[in-house]
Amino acid sequence: MTAILFTEHAATNGKKIIQATLNSEKSLNALTLEMIELLAPKLPEWEADDSVAAVILDGAGDKAFCAGGDIRNLYKGMVGDNDNPDFVETFFTEEYQLDHAIHCFTKPLIVWGGGIVMGGGLGLMAGANYRVVTETSRIAMPEVSIGLYPDVGGSWFLNRMPGRVGLFLGLTASGLNAADCRYVGLGDRFVSTDKRGLLIEQLQAVEWGSDLEDLHHGVNTVLRQLEQDSLEQLPESQVLKHFDTINALMDHYELKDIVAAILALETDDRWLQKAQGAVKAGSPAAMALIFAQLKRSKHLSLKEVFQAELVLSLNCGKAGEFAEGVRALLIDKDGKPDWRFKSLETVEQSWVEGLFVSPWSEADHPLAQL
Repeated sequence: MTAILFTEHAATNGKKIIQATLNSEKSLNALTLEMIELLAPKLPEWEADDSVAAVILDGAGDKAFCAGGDIRNLYKGMVGDNDNPDFVETFFTEEYQLDHAIHCFTKPLIVWGGGIVMGGGLGLMAGANYRVVTETSRIAMPEVSIGLYPDVGGSWFLNRMPGRVGLFLGLTASGLNAADCRYVGLGDRFVSTDKRGLLIEQLQAVEWGSDLEDLHHGVNTVLRQLEQDSLEQLPESQVLKHFDTINALMDHYELKDIVAAILALETDDRWLQKAQGAVKAGSPAAMALIFAQLKRSKHLSLKEVFQAELVLSLNCGKAGEFAEGVRALLIDKDGKPDWRFKSLETVEQSWVEGLFVSPWSEADHPLAQL
């Protein structure tokens, strides 16, 4: 089975619309190394091809755009059950190169973010210049539940959310709907699922011009109208609804006080209760890492963000907490991770700090040439 389906749709004035579809519906289009290696070289080709007016990146089926990275193979790499001893470093390096390239892609790139979008899927989506969300969109960064941190550029986009929302989402793995995504800056247009086919048809019919501004004008015109015809299905934003509560909970200098405030919250609201549940069950070490990550990355450039995240991800792959979280959630599925540190109070700050220490010199960093 082909990991990514590439389809060309003929458009006006000699132009074409490229559709790239992650083609693993059974795995909810989990992002594999093969997908990354198929997609990455296409971006510069499309950028240089004057006949390409726009690119659509979507996922097979309706359940998910991409439910995350290929965690199972990452787990095998972490525990040494893999033919490639460098798999973890290779996967994260190539994934972050692709994510960075998406951020820098200048032609219209539309990501159809319907259904589940998590982890690595959000990495593909966050940097696109047209991020479409639908009434089925369920978006989250659930890494705290598997002993990791929000990577794939999370250091960049979480720090750019309104108020203290980014930290809250990182610590609580809270799910976002379409309206939430538009509010926090992860979604540009809301288009109902039944208009998915119309998007391609209407892009084909645009009277395409030749320069970059013309291309963006054409795409924006189509998406704007599709959004106007869809807005009655837009759900209520949970983040906006709870914005003041979120900011109050996060308004502490020390992480232990933030976590205590979340756990002490008395509420009948299901969305907030889920946030509390994720904090109760999540890795204390991951929470300490996320808190440090967002502080350290606040003023980093996009390039520096991905370089720093590669250091963190490689070190997390060796430290054991990430592997244990994946084992409990996805491999053995016992739901009982044996976290290295049983409580926030026992997390050793020196252990957390060690995760930020690069194994490479600046010149030898695999992402030095981003």
